[in-house]
Amino acid sequence: MLISDRHIMGWKAAQKLIHHWKILRGDNVMIIRGKDRGETGTIKRVIRSQNRVIVEGKNLVKKHIKQGQGHEGGIFTVEAPLHVSNVQIVDPVTGQPCKVGIRYQEDGTKVRVARGIGASGSIIPRPEILKIRATPRPTIGILLFSLYFCGNFDPFTYEWVSMVCVLVNLT
Repeated sequence: MLISDRHIMGWKAAQKLIHHWKILRGDNVMIIRGKDRGETGTIKRVIRSQNRVIVEGKNLVKKHIKQGQGHEGGIFTVEAPLHVSNVQIVDPVTGQPCKVGIRYQEDGTKVRVARGIGASGSIIPRPEILKIRATPRPTIGILLFSLYFCGNFDPFTYEWVSMVCVLVNLT
């Protein structure tokens, strides 16, 4: 049985989850609340299940880690997550924090634009780190197809012909 977010965090908290995110990994943001208020940074990770983001080098906290098998213990400085309401995207033209709007261009592509008081209205480009993984990942059909032509797998009987297989990177 699949456990939904409602069972993990309660009904009210699950209702407040953001479903249409306008902030992406790799965006330049300014922290507007908290101890690092007014500083800018790049989003390192987006935690959608908690409405939080981790900004590179900001909101640093000390973490005490007990020594265990295979790793040393000690006091480490780590980046703690910030709530998404405490950060705003930086306008690429003015350098000030702004809200994000969605607009469709003439050719039908959807783009993010800077909006709000003092915003330039310019297009906020998609982060380069997301453009790297634009190629689709291989599906099971392609994987079975490639294994069949390697001569190691028969898709009709679902049996291995030999145990030696050369892995091919399809991405």
